[in-house]
Amino acid sequence: MSSKELESEKDVGVDAEVQVATHYVPEYNETDIDDVAIDVHTHLKDGVRRQLRQRHAQMMALAGAIGTGLFLGSGKSIQHAGPAGALLSYITIGTVVWSMTYSLGEVICYAPISGGYIHYVERFIHPSAGFALGYVQWYSSVINLPAEMISAVLIIGFWTEMTNAKIAGFLVLLSVLTVMINLFGVRWFGESEFFFSMIKILLIIGLIIGGLAVDLGGGPDHERIGFRYWRHPGAFAAYLEPGAKGKFLGWFYTLVQATYSFSGVETLAITAGELQNPRLNAAKATRKLFWRIVMFYILGVLIAGMLVAYDDPDLLRSTGTAAQSPFVIAFTRAGVKGLPSVINAAVLTSAWSAANTGVYTSSRMMYGMALRGQAPRIFAKTTAAGLPVVSVVFSGLFTALSFMTLSKTANTVLNWLTNLTSIAALINWAMICLAFIRWKAAMDAQGRDRSATKYIYLKWQPWVAYYGLIWCCVITLFNGFYVFIKGNWDVSDFIISYLNLPIFGGLFLGHWLYTGRKGFFKAKEIDLVSNIPGPEVDFDPDPPTTALGRFWNWLL
Repeated sequence: MSSKELESEKDVGVDAEVQVATHYVPEYNETDIDDVAIDVHTHLKDGVRRQLRQRHAQMMALAGAIGTGLFLGSGKSIQHAGPAGALLSYITIGTVVWSMTYSLGEVICYAPISGGYIHYVERFIHPSAGFALGYVQWYSSVINLPAEMISAVLIIGFWTEMTNAKIAGFLVLLSVLTVMINLFGVRWFGESEFFFSMIKILLIIGLIIGGLAVDLGGGPDHERIGFRYWRHPGAFAAYLEPGAKGKFLGWFYTLVQATYSFSGVETLAITAGELQNPRLNAAKATRKLFWRIVMFYILGVLIAGMLVAYDDPDLLRSTGTAAQSPFVIAFTRAGVKGLPSVINAAVLTSAWSAANTGVYTSSRMMYGMALRGQAPRIFAKTTAAGLPVVSVVFSGLFTALSFMTLSKTANTVLNWLTNLTSIAALINWAMICLAFIRWKAAMDAQGRDRSATKYIYLKWQPWVAYYGLIWCCVITLFNGFYVFIKGNWDVSDFIISYLNLPIFGGLFLGHWLYTGRKGFFKAKEIDLVSNIPGPEVDFDPDPPTTALGRFWNWLL
């Protein structure tokens, strides 16, 4: 849409606004896809292009968040909470993620724009809240880059003894490859993530089927495990305190690990500005989230908890490789040969995929903030092909933080970065839920009908969003409970547990004071029209023409 069209759209009144709200699909004009929007706040062109195809988006939504947090972190959860406690923690966070994603999906279908949820927070809650969240999420993404790089190097250590020289060499190689994939353009990024996601899906399905077979006595040793470890040493593990209190603390403690395993599911909102047919694809990805959570996360943790005891000596060893995976421990003992290396290789691609996605999301966050005047304008610069090259290079430089593992133990650094990323994810999810609540209030106050959209409508809203918001706040506030237990005080643990809160609050306060202490938006004042793509983006530029293509399109 041109700037004149945007200006006229603001002036024509209710009819034009209802058009945008209901997202009807007009006849497609091929010239529309090359048009770029003008941000109404900074008048900068949104230069990215919609080059991510449906299969890219659906595969990223299906498996984009699956990584080392699930493959290796499930063992830590079982160790701290027991098999039942770990399962309940993943179910709890799964319901939070479902409520957040459905809230986010509906807003994406309304406004598929660059900046994603950061812009929604800025527009629907407060500009200072968007500013603070943008920088917290950007720094969370860039510190997760070294976390994934360190994970990858630890995984490589499964095959060879790692010296500092080898660690440095692998870190340089992985960093260069990750940044280069992003510099090739969004289509290359989409293709690489499609490939990585296929590996992750095949791996988790294989682990679930193989784990169930071993559990039922189908391994070479033909020993049936069943729910033996749920009975002894037990379904729940006590953490820090004996008895029921310790079992509750074990469950609550693993909520942060489960959050890390789920973190990244909101990435689809960041891709909205570069996604073909964004409303339909966002809606399809959102509707399939429930089955993804059940199949990959809940079922995966259930099977893992059946294979090893929470006090198993091999599970307690923190190697950072596939050797600490409950599946590998069980397969090895059952006499299954060769699988540990295969699993380790697949987990390595997961770590690399997470780093690849981290460069993409952090660069698009910086680009979106620059587009709205919240970051230097140079970060809004794009190439002729629509690549925000300055943002990509700048975000990619933070892979160098992974070299701090040379002076500290890798697992210690990894645990710090994991916890920081998890709490930032909870803050992010809370603000997404709050943005939806404010957006719905604005829709109601301005007489718009949410049910008129043909993409996503959940009649239980806003209570679903409130559910997610409350859980995120509770876990964020109490995640560092263990440092307050007598004899367990550690300054570094306290700082890592709560560092994100003063950072967010300081950024909000600083921006609020700098911009003139503006108040929060009233529902009737929230802008529901400006710079929102109309129905011209709602088309499939390459629809399937064969029966197999249509089946694949339906499946994804």
